Amino acid sequence: MCRLIRQFLTKTHMQDDQQFLETVVKSLVDNPDSVGINRTVDEMGVLLTLDVHADDMGKIIGRSGNTAKAIRTLLRVVGMKNDARVNLKINEPEGGRVVTEDPTEEGGDSDMGEAMSSGGDEAAPEAKSLDDAIDDLKI
Repeated sequence: MCRLIRQFLTKTHMQDDQQFLETVVKSLVDNPDSVGINRTVDEMGVLLTLDVHADDMGKIIGRSGNTAKAIRTLLRVVGMKNDARVNLKINEPEGGRVVTEDPTEEGGDSDMGEAMSSGGDEAAPEAKSLDDAIDDLKI
């Protein structure tokens, strides 16, 4: 992968950024035929819009967005080589995953599930004055 990056960084064609992104993304995903990249240029610089298969979104985004951040950083380097500012927008695929949380599943946020399932039937605790709250804190 490093050799591939070096090859793209040494070229000086205007649309290297698009080809670079396509090569990197297609090497990461399971459905390379579903990768689509749209390149637009305006006064703000180059905008690359990425479309991938819904099943491949996690691979492109990565844990905590680290893969997407790394791709954006590499695109900035490619852009600097061509004196252009390159930005990446990752489109959410149509019919993408619908996240439904089941509080009974392992790792689910059970407190959130209980709070949402209570339906507001319970009375809210009475508001305390500032003095009462300070007294409660004293040990």
